[in-house]
Amino acid sequence: MEFKDEKKQKPSSSNWLLYFTKCFPLSSSSSSLHSPSSSVDINNGVDEEKHHNMLLFDPNSKTTATKRKPGGWRSMPFVLGNETFERLATMGLLANFMMFLLTQFHMDQVNASNLLNIWSGVGNFAPLLGAYISDAHVGRFWTIGFSSFASLLGMMTLTLIVSIPQLHPPPCALAQKRLDQCKGPTISQMGVLITALGFLSIGTGGIRPCSLPFGVDQFDATTDEGRKGINSFFNWYYTTFTVVLIVALTLVVYIQDSVSWIWGFGIPTTLMFCSIILFFVGTKVYVYVKPEGSVFSAIAQVLVAAYKKRKLKVPADEEVHDRVYYDPPLKGTSILTKLPLTNQFRFLNKAAIIMEGEFKSDGSPSNHWRLCCVQQIEEVKCLLKIMPVCASGIICFTAMAQQGTFTISQALKMDRHLGPSFQIPTGSLSVISMITVGLWLPFYDRLLVPSMHKITKIEGGITLLQRIGIGIVFSILSMVVAGIFERMRRNSAILHGKEDGIAPISVMWLAPQLILMGFAEAFNFIGQIEFYYKEFPENMKSVANSLFFVTVAGANYLSSAVVSIVHKVTAKNGRPDWLTKDINAGRVDYFYYLLAAMGVVNFVYFLAIARRYSYKSVMHIIEGKDQVDVELNDIIKQ
Repeated sequence: MEFKDEKKQKPSSSNWLLYFTKCFPLSSSSSSLHSPSSSVDINNGVDEEKHHNMLLFDPNSKTTATKRKPGGWRSMPFVLGNETFERLATMGLLANFMMFLLTQFHMDQVNASNLLNIWSGVGNFAPLLGAYISDAHVGRFWTIGFSSFASLLGMMTLTLIVSIPQLHPPPCALAQKRLDQCKGPTISQMGVLITALGFLSIGTGGIRPCSLPFGVDQFDATTDEGRKGINSFFNWYYTTFTVVLIVALTLVVYIQDSVSWIWGFGIPTTLMFCSIILFFVGTKVYVYVKPEGSVFSAIAQVLVAAYKKRKLKVPADEEVHDRVYYDPPLKGTSILTKLPLTNQFRFLNKAAIIMEGEFKSDGSPSNHWRLCCVQQIEEVKCLLKIMPVCASGIICFTAMAQQGTFTISQALKMDRHLGPSFQIPTGSLSVISMITVGLWLPFYDRLLVPSMHKITKIEGGITLLQRIGIGIVFSILSMVVAGIFERMRRNSAILHGKEDGIAPISVMWLAPQLILMGFAEAFNFIGQIEFYYKEFPENMKSVANSLFFVTVAGANYLSSAVVSIVHKVTAKNGRPDWLTKDINAGRVDYFYYLLAAMGVVNFVYFLAIARRYSYKSVMHIIEGKDQVDVELNDIIKQ
């Protein structure tokens, strides 16, 4: 076996889904197990002199991969068709929902923003539960199936809300709007709305964490053809997602604004129904992967085991590693990244210390809540190591969340005409950010990265943390520019004093802040996804995906909290608060400056943690004709 040190190579987009495995107990064919004091190696004779940072392959293992006939591309029309219809339905509802709350339910911008943020937060936390149920209990197929019906119920309820007069507030005439006399929703009407949003959150919790892995399940990742199929599936998946997003933000939003909300909600509901039909039509060609347990259970086991053994001392002598710690070969797959035991978060190492009587006769641990393998422990350490970086994304995403709330309120009080008769729908403005990302990424990836690579000798031109940091800076600039243009818009509206409160300024003046936010997304949003992808071990990529959504959920809740605090604190001496219902009487520009100041504090925090962060290293291991990338955690000696 030959080792070659390399600079970090860009991994295949499918690597993290190829080997989703756990720490396996020793098989009955292994050497007999004894207590730590025994002269026989407890870890099945792993040579202490062998490097721990290697891909382990046991040719004598009786565990072999089960042959199967994958659905492959035969199942893709059903998988991608279901995903396309489902996303078009969901995005069609979400893109203009702030507008719906403001104009149809006559909610003020603070309550509408809080409702939207709280609901988005629940929707981003729900995939954690959905991933656990799928991995540990029912599998991806039934999780997607059940969740799709929940989404359909939510969409049908929303369609009924706009169709039946008793389920929404009465229409508000222009004269009533000027006098702020529009009747808001009753308790029962809000109850029906929250029920609909609850069904949609259940659907999101099951579909979001399972749709992409279920598509990958259809290919046999052990073959070249299967791996090529997975790469192609990723391309098609994100291509359809982009097309769906454009259609939802333009056509569906236009129907909702200019035709009717009944059609605007009815069309996504019909598409969701078609999605379910298409999903179940493909039942006979799908590959079904049985649930094998959730990685969240393994994380809990490490924490519990370390606590139970908290009074033990961690051995200082590295030479006794194999006799003290439970570190078996990782069986059940031919290739897996083996993580070494490190000194970072050393208190967790106690979970792997072997005590007398902790093994069964077949060599497996008698209680996984008292003894964990080194691999499990290092995976938990990886999670703890990344959490501070994850926290830095919350305030950045809080700034991004304003695109769907107060930016909409600004647009409603600006000239949205494009030509003599066409008005730009407020919900379509976020297309500007998406177009920015779409134009910037090819230029960045194909031209800028190669040029920077020649200077920095870094694979991506700059490090991932540098990319995330640049995104934070762009989010701060976006809030500063938003504040400047909001001040200009407000002054113009007050100066002209029109009855409808609309400033004679084109809505396209909002483009600079949206373009800057597009750059923030391109650097920070996408940078965080890639950072989690590369820094997490293979079998914790589902945790990485969930952690990203938890960060977004944290941003939603922080946004709601900040809005509520500003709303209550800033009303003084008879003056309206910054976020009062009449945006021209409020000071939304001050709110944007507050978010910019929070972003500056967050950037200083990010610089502090980034300086201390240590990336994983990469080593090529060549076995015969095979050459595989191995990502390893740096050993941090304390």
